[in-house]
Amino acid sequence: MPTAKRILVFPCGSEIGLEIHRSLRFSTHFELVGASSVEDHGRFVYERYIDGLPFHHAPDFVEAMARVVREQRIDAIYPAMDAVADTLQQQADRIGCKVIGSGPDTTAACASKTATYQLLNGRIPLAQRFADTESAQYPIFIKPDRGYGARNSLRADSAAQAQAHLARHAGQAMLLQEYLPGREWTIDCFSDRHGALRFHCARGRDRVSNGISVRTSPSADFQAEFAHWAQQIHQALQPRGAWFFQAREDAQGRPRLLEVAARLGGSSGLFRCMGVNFALLSAFDAFDGDVSITPNAYPIVLDRALDNRYRIAIQYSQVFVDLDDCLLVQGRVNHQLVGYLYKAISDGKRITLLTRHKRPPEATLREYRLQALFDRVIHLSAEEKKSDHIDCQDAIFIDDSFAERQEVAQRKKIPVFAPDMVEALL
Repeated sequence: MPTAKRILVFPCGSEIGLEIHRSLRFSTHFELVGASSVEDHGRFVYERYIDGLPFHHAPDFVEAMARVVREQRIDAIYPAMDAVADTLQQQADRIGCKVIGSGPDTTAACASKTATYQLLNGRIPLAQRFADTESAQYPIFIKPDRGYGARNSLRADSAAQAQAHLARHAGQAMLLQEYLPGREWTIDCFSDRHGALRFHCARGRDRVSNGISVRTSPSADFQAEFAHWAQQIHQALQPRGAWFFQAREDAQGRPRLLEVAARLGGSSGLFRCMGVNFALLSAFDAFDGDVSITPNAYPIVLDRALDNRYRIAIQYSQVFVDLDDCLLVQGRVNHQLVGYLYKAISDGKRITLLTRHKRPPEATLREYRLQALFDRVIHLSAEEKKSDHIDCQDAIFIDDSFAERQEVAQRKKIPVFAPDMVEALL
């Protein structure tokens, strides 16, 4: 992709839209445009922001979206909500734009839990379903056939309670299932354009608020079983790009499938800060680029409180960092990375710049007022490897280039970070 592709994220202020922004904002391959139907937090995050688009189910939505695509020269739309993804995939030809993610059959199946269960029945253990409130074995869990999070869901302990809840939502198709009281997991996955399942890993939904996992960490529970489920779902639904499924234990401690979503998970930033950037992988794959996935391995926990916070169990005394497309991105200072470097200095870390900058790097550093950041500045020739100048083991390496990170990780056996992963160090 010689020129940056313009991606419209819609609705950009959703939790998914904000994670897409965190995932792609440092990439020089993509330019982001945010759009929403109502003014939301996206305005404070996206430099290019459009509000007032019709809701995806409105009669004039397709026409309005097509107009935005033309006027903003959009190369692809990244849906940031399940129902929106379903609408956009079904209407992609009329909108005249590529839609990132799974195709229309997959998004339609994932938009309905009933359709998902029908496709996966016999392949994966499902929660028991009840036809009506009289035959149900209480407690039960009632949830919408279409929806996400915990919206309009209820644990009902009696037929009367269940009937009252159904009456309040008489116009909405609801599912009556056995109540699953145990632990819960999200299994984040990525399938590429060649039809291969490239990544799957579980994370515990350690703390949940309003149906959103607000504390999560990698989990090895039921590892073989979830790996089998991932393959079964991949074969049945044929997703593309990022997707996930959720599971929860029944009263006997056996996992049961909750749902499958044809999008990245809102808390999948946990794996992004281990080197698996689902939004970036999906964007490259959508434009027919081949991708490689090489996650880091260290203990990490994501806890959310209207923002992301990480705790990484690594010890280091030196930081090696790149200049072009890393500390400087599109002619501007990467202020998050600079903020982290000053934090590292305050913590007593030694900072080394490793760069193949075209001009003497000291001149550029003075121009951007960055010269005071570094204990050492090493200007490499085109042939030199950056790993040759990493002269200690208790160090980390920050660079935008996957190839450079991979070479350093394999040769020096130290943690490596892309610019989008730096937030995990703050």
